[in-house]
Amino acid sequence: MLTQFIARRRGVRGPHISTSFTSFPKLTMKPTAGQTGFLALLLFSLLSCVSAYNYLLVLHTAARSHYHVGSALAKGLAAAGHQVTIISPFELKKPIKNIKDVPAKSILTSMQGRIGNLLQTSKEPIIKQIVDFHEMGIEITELLLKEPSVIELMKSNQTFDAVISEVFLNEAHFGFAEHFKAPLIGLGTFGAISWNTDLVGSPSPPSYVPSALLKFSDRMSLAERVGNQAFLTYEYIFLNYFYLPRQEVLYRKYFPNNKQDFYDMRKNTALVLLNQHVSLSFPRPYSPNMIEVGGMHINRKRQPLPKDILEFIEGAEHGVIYFSMGSNLKSKTLPLEKRQALIDTFAQLKQRVLWKFEDTDLPGKPANVFISDWFPQDDILAHDNVLAFITHGGLLSTTESIYHRKPFVGIPIFGDQFLNMARAEQNGYGVTVHYEELSAAKLLAAIQKIINDPEATQKVRDMSDRYRDQQQTPLERAVYWVEHVSRHKGAKYLRSASQDLNFIQYHNLDAMLVLYGGIIFVLYCIFLLIRLVWRFLQELFVKKESSKPKKKEKRN
Repeated sequence: MLTQFIARRRGVRGPHISTSFTSFPKLTMKPTAGQTGFLALLLFSLLSCVSAYNYLLVLHTAARSHYHVGSALAKGLAAAGHQVTIISPFELKKPIKNIKDVPAKSILTSMQGRIGNLLQTSKEPIIKQIVDFHEMGIEITELLLKEPSVIELMKSNQTFDAVISEVFLNEAHFGFAEHFKAPLIGLGTFGAISWNTDLVGSPSPPSYVPSALLKFSDRMSLAERVGNQAFLTYEYIFLNYFYLPRQEVLYRKYFPNNKQDFYDMRKNTALVLLNQHVSLSFPRPYSPNMIEVGGMHINRKRQPLPKDILEFIEGAEHGVIYFSMGSNLKSKTLPLEKRQALIDTFAQLKQRVLWKFEDTDLPGKPANVFISDWFPQDDILAHDNVLAFITHGGLLSTTESIYHRKPFVGIPIFGDQFLNMARAEQNGYGVTVHYEELSAAKLLAAIQKIINDPEATQKVRDMSDRYRDQQQTPLERAVYWVEHVSRHKGAKYLRSASQDLNFIQYHNLDAMLVLYGGIIFVLYCIFLLIRLVWRFLQELFVKKESSKPKKKEKRN
């Protein structure tokens, strides 16, 4: 009875309870204080374990921003009482109850060179960037699967209630789900892109859903729609005929006992959590098992700033501008002419500047600039005396800036940063300065424009209000849906029938051929019939004319 009550109270079926209370003797006398305390403790323990699940979280990239999103989910699940094992190149700075790290350090070593060459890579043609990008994915996918700590985990007898894997050029990692006999949940740290929308069958009409790698809005001109269609066609061919077959080889190599076909395995994804929100982008269709949780990494409980940073901000008579190029691109590695352009710009400002600079010494540093290799970005942007943000345009940074109601200047370098800044400019709360054109004059003009334009500040505040106006926080929503999939053993009822259709069936090309081809065939047959009837009538008429006797001509 007690277990049934608890399950009904929590609305779940206890996954790990095996204790039966039917064998307990009935109490025939009033319990003592000690017995009451014991029963209360027992009830509390059962309430905790009823909803406790065990999750494996795969965060394979060496991009710390991606790790921030995944680790936020891990902390949310741990806070809800669940056990979380994280496979990642990074480890928690401080141990957290219910979270266990499985380090994959070889990825960090391998990726250092690629991350260090981001500026050089950004100058290459987009097609070559895409090829190199996917080559990197193949490389880090196998590095994680060869990691000794990961091999040891796979050989263990551990069980998981779900495997949550980041979806970022690592499709072979989805094999962990079947290996541990658990549902697969995808985590789209990049926002909506074919890598994750295809997993659950979310439609992406190219007429108004641009590729995340292009800087188009949802309202495209004819030329932009042609460009978007061409790019998506290239991406489809590249993914399905060159890239995914190589991931399939890794899947078969490292998960030889998995029975699912590689492509069927991808389409059996139970859920995708998407690091995006409609108020920050544009309306588009999603399958019911694709859930927007954009901004779940944002710290909604403001923490005290370090004393030196707080004094610098609050002592700024004209306000503060915060500058960071993210976790991958280091300011200290910028070419000297670009770094000097930044120094010359900041020296001309009456505002103070917090600059994330990864060295203790910056020659020529202006007096109004505070440098540090680390800043509590969330808490800085939350301060009222911070006026604007100069950013690389990454999804996490722009989301945080919008949440804290700060307009921004963007210097996009690669990936979705161009799209994020294009949206900011279209919505009126951001200004783009292209890296190739970066100069003191252009950057200064952009900063002055964004901090002196009350309309830009109002627009970002309006967007922040729309984003904040949610029934649940993004993290609460993410935790709920992960638990939902666990409670309902993969929530297969959410799976779209589109996942069982091939390209021709999905786009209804066969039905169109039958329907429109049939109509054309019938019309053609009618045309032939009319033509035959017409010929018959013509022949009949000619015969009648020829059978009439000719009148004799009179002779003179």
